[in-house]
Amino acid sequence: MILDYSDTICALSTANGIGAIAVIRVSGKNTFPIVSAIFSKDISSKKTHTAHFGTIKEGNKIIDEVLVNVFINPQSFTGEDTVEIGCHGSVYVQQKILQLLLKNGARMAKAGEFSMRAFANGKFDLSQAEAISDLISSSNEASHKLAMQQMRGGFSKEIDDLREELINFASLIELELDFSEEDVEFADRTQLNELLTRIEGKLKSLTDSFSYGNAIKNGIPIAIIGRPNAGKSTLLNSILKEERAIVSEIAGTTRDTIEEKIIIEGIEFRFIDTAGLRETEDEIEKIGVKRALEQLEKSTIYIYLFDSNQMNMIELKQDLKELDDSVTRIIVANKTDLISEEKLQEYKDFGIEILFISAKETDSLENLKQKLVSEMEKQTISQNDIIVTNLRHFEALSQAHDAIIQVKNGLENNISGDFLAIDIRQSLHFLGEITGQVSTDELLGNIFGKFCIGK
Repeated sequence: MILDYSDTICALSTANGIGAIAVIRVSGKNTFPIVSAIFSKDISSKKTHTAHFGTIKEGNKIIDEVLVNVFINPQSFTGEDTVEIGCHGSVYVQQKILQLLLKNGARMAKAGEFSMRAFANGKFDLSQAEAISDLISSSNEASHKLAMQQMRGGFSKEIDDLREELINFASLIELELDFSEEDVEFADRTQLNELLTRIEGKLKSLTDSFSYGNAIKNGIPIAIIGRPNAGKSTLLNSILKEERAIVSEIAGTTRDTIEEKIIIEGIEFRFIDTAGLRETEDEIEKIGVKRALEQLEKSTIYIYLFDSNQMNMIELKQDLKELDDSVTRIIVANKTDLISEEKLQEYKDFGIEILFISAKETDSLENLKQKLVSEMEKQTISQNDIIVTNLRHFEALSQAHDAIIQVKNGLENNISGDFLAIDIRQSLHFLGEITGQVSTDELLGNIFGKFCIGK
């Protein structure tokens, strides 16, 4: 997508359909004359950030009473002259105003074109632009918080600081190349190695945060694992408070994974009901068991659920030994409303934290929900730390990290400055891709093309 700054664009910025009000945005160098041609007042001489009540007309016919907000460049979202027309939410009114704008010289904006113009005019960098998209699509408090942090420039500043440190040392390496015949070293190799170690650590910290950030953005995956008839489907239904999964006394009812989302205390969790874990000759059930174990490995946390009436201590120990303990797990004893006090105490003395629930009783699940939130808070990086949520950023950071490793290896092997400079420039290139200091039309088109039309 290539911008044409000579034209003026318009689009509906609120959701399509009928509503109380709608907002139509216009941006470009001819915004004021175009809007003035259909508005009852000439806004060309109005001050920026002012609102004006009047009517939209087609000839002598009044289309609607509207509120026109004026933003003069560069004090606008796009950095251009901009107007936002607040009209009634009739679909007819919306379309009629857009038709009049087009008739008087505007054109319909492409997806994300307002944001792309803002980026091109230096209102924010590329990572901040992507954060706007994340903010619009955020569905819970945690993802909203991360999007706001990135939109406000926290991540961008971290990248800029890394680039500045690299640029300073790269300039010394480049200077050495200009005096290569004199065999002069302007860059102290020990200091360079210390710098690279520090940058490598920062890059690794950022890339490591992606698994957490991506989970927050798309929902925390929680696999529910256990033997057949442990009550996994009942637990899912109780958490959701709806009959989502089939519940049956017949073992092996669940053959495939069932996934649903729910927000608990501002965090979105993706609960995944899985097939019961057991040895079986049924080929379809074998596939279900295999998928259950795969979901366990993909999960941020998994719930191991067992029937407290049926399972003995030896079986419990064996199951826990066989399951992956590198993933955070919560051990849950189900159907505890049916067991004796003696057996309940036996589980309590097991030596491992066990939560006791009855999956049929939704009130008993509060401790489990609080435990899930608590486990996520343990993994939560402090508010001042930067968390990567975007796959494109993760890939660029990983490539920048690999380039830094190449520079470090080069230093250890005493390679010449010209080869060091190549790898440093590579790392700078990948960091620049994140904020848009290095970009292509294809990259920009791909990013902004995912935005809605009015943004």
